[in-house]
Amino acid sequence: MKTMTEKKFEVDLLRGPILKAMLVFAVPLFFSGVFQQLYNTMDTVIIGHTLGGALILRPFLELLHTPVQIMEQAYAYISTITVFIGVMFAYNLCAGLLRAIGNSVMPLVFLILSSLLNIVLDFFFITKLSMGVQGAAVATVIAQGVSVLACLVYIGKKADILIPKRTHFIWDRELYQEMLAQGFSMAVMSSIVHAGSAVLQSGINSLGYLVIAGHVAARKLFMFLMMPYMAVSQTVSTFVAQNYGAGQMGRIRRAVRYSYLCGAVLTALISLVTIPLAPVMVRLLSGSSEAVVIENGALYLQVVAPCLMILALLNPTRFALQSIGNKILPVISSVIELIGKYLFVAFLIPNFQYMAVIFCEPVIWAFMDLELLWAFWANPKVCAGKSEE
Repeated sequence: MKTMTEKKFEVDLLRGPILKAMLVFAVPLFFSGVFQQLYNTMDTVIIGHTLGGALILRPFLELLHTPVQIMEQAYAYISTITVFIGVMFAYNLCAGLLRAIGNSVMPLVFLILSSLLNIVLDFFFITKLSMGVQGAAVATVIAQGVSVLACLVYIGKKADILIPKRTHFIWDRELYQEMLAQGFSMAVMSSIVHAGSAVLQSGINSLGYLVIAGHVAARKLFMFLMMPYMAVSQTVSTFVAQNYGAGQMGRIRRAVRYSYLCGAVLTALISLVTIPLAPVMVRLLSGSSEAVVIENGALYLQVVAPCLMILALLNPTRFALQSIGNKILPVISSVIELIGKYLFVAFLIPNFQYMAVIFCEPVIWAFMDLELLWAFWANPKVCAGKSEE
């Protein structure tokens, strides 16, 4: 029997008003995303200009044409994070388990704690011990380790349903095959997405240090703009998975439509704020007065902000497909993304410079939307829910 304290943190996604449940579940996810992004953003603000990018080491940094001025800093940060990647995995696993049972609040609480600790440790390691970007990496690892311990203690005391018992280790071939296939599919998709990011980064790096600085600042701000969209997408993932297990396809269709509506509202609000304030935002985050840095970063935000509606259709649809067990079509969308970025880097960025970088992802998102929207709404499992609406 669950206590009232445990129940108040769990959202019932199987019954009751759909939009209300989605919003209640999504709000803590949004703030979790914001605080998680603070890890990297505070590192950027305190250090000045660190390369933001893929978790790859020196040979790959060279392959991506990373400017020599930031090579050592990039390597120091990435190598430290890579060694302790298991800490990040452990937090995401614990947080994901809690969210799977409808509790999106406690992962946020632990993330706020670790984010505040990360900021304090950043100042200590960077300004007091003069450890530079490596100090920022160490601070991140320690702070995330604390959040892992907090999650484990909470699960042990308040969510023991998540603690495996001996009976849970009984061999179930069908279950393990399904888990392995789903996990492999998601791993392949994520790898392809990051490979595409690395390909695009190589094209950006070829444009020079000032362009990189403006793009880094713009991307940091872009990631904050992405937070509410990702919260909605993660909510869709959990909502669809639970209702698919319960055979409630009608609720799934309505939930995905609600996610599109939320995306439209978010895009309108974000565009209204971002378009006029983009130069100020880039200047504050980058700490630069260079015209190239500010103009390029601001232009990126001003173009991409309205295009977030394309992404508002893409991510919930992809997450929903994964949650109903479709392992192939989401991977195909990632292949489209990888090919698209390669074509931009090979043919468009050399000719159109940073303007091609700006339009690269929105154009690719549009092609991905065509594939994913057809794959979801034409899916026989999804269509089966029409009679329930």
